[in-house]
Amino acid sequence: MKFRLIAILLLIACVFAACDSPTQNGRRRRSASLLTPVSSGNPYEVMVVADDSVWDGYAGAALQRILDKPLLGLPQQEPQFHKSHITEAHYDNITNLFRNIFRIHIGREYTKAKMTIEKDVHSTPQMILTLNAPNQVEASVYITEHAKGIEGLIASEEINRTANDLYFQHNIKFAKKVKEMFDCEFYIPVDIKKMKVGEDFIWASDDGLSSIQNICIYSLPYVSEKMFTKSPYIALRDTIMKRNIPGEKPNQWMQTNAEFVWTKNITVNGKFAMEARGLWDMRNDAMGGPFVSHSRLDEKNNRVIVVEGFVYAPDKMKRTMLRRLEAALYTLETPSDEDNTKEENGKN
Repeated sequence: MKFRLIAILLLIACVFAACDSPTQNGRRRRSASLLTPVSSGNPYEVMVVADDSVWDGYAGAALQRILDKPLLGLPQQEPQFHKSHITEAHYDNITNLFRNIFRIHIGREYTKAKMTIEKDVHSTPQMILTLNAPNQVEASVYITEHAKGIEGLIASEEINRTANDLYFQHNIKFAKKVKEMFDCEFYIPVDIKKMKVGEDFIWASDDGLSSIQNICIYSLPYVSEKMFTKSPYIALRDTIMKRNIPGEKPNQWMQTNAEFVWTKNITVNGKFAMEARGLWDMRNDAMGGPFVSHSRLDEKNNRVIVVEGFVYAPDKMKRTMLRRLEAALYTLETPSDEDNTKEENGKN
């Protein structure tokens, strides 16, 4: 069994001046060192290390715009990342254990703005981004010009970490059922264990009291490439969800809030996928929340495999929960992926 993390992290990282490959043979391995401490901080937290004048100046403002940018597809505004700030004087053997660190150095000794990327230096998992620049203006320009890359790099790193953890620890019963029904590899968190099986459909839930995290997988015969566009996707999703996720009353079922859906093309395991994120609600009921899904083409079986995570958490922040489910989507491996892996290994 081969588990491959998303390649986007390496591609984004190589945009910058220095790049450290995060994977080996397509799979990140757990650290073999017993001396490396576990990193501190929560997923999607970034600690910025910079002098107060930099944090309050042009460079700090440019970086804060990235970190404070709302995550798309949530019912209420939540920043993509939680940020904190310390000065270099407070960067020591305790604070340097943080999972995501962004350091900004301003000095005349630097001839131009340049960013380096280091992995697992003081703890595991850890990523340290260091921006060196001769002045704040150049630092601000660099951060602004590379905003999408910086944003994607941090988010992808967190997704990779969670997806990698799922390879080693996941709901085995769910994985076996997915393999039996779809001949796919797909890993979800162990606490999402309540399972309902339908026709070419599996729905798993943690069945929490104050919040509920859900993941489902289903397949459809491939008809045309239009299935990977927004309107047909919504229509197909609504049909599937009406059949498989009903409400408490006969006139209630899950549906998509078509006004708040965003789609884009991405690459997973080197192959095309369509990402969709937005809002769902329960018809004739007050329930609702955010969702994110991947639609993948399995050429070998001429079908579309859809994996989705959705959250119901009234009165709670939902970013971290949805991001956790999103990471699980990247673990999907279809029979076509396996064939491509064998072909690549043969060539190598």
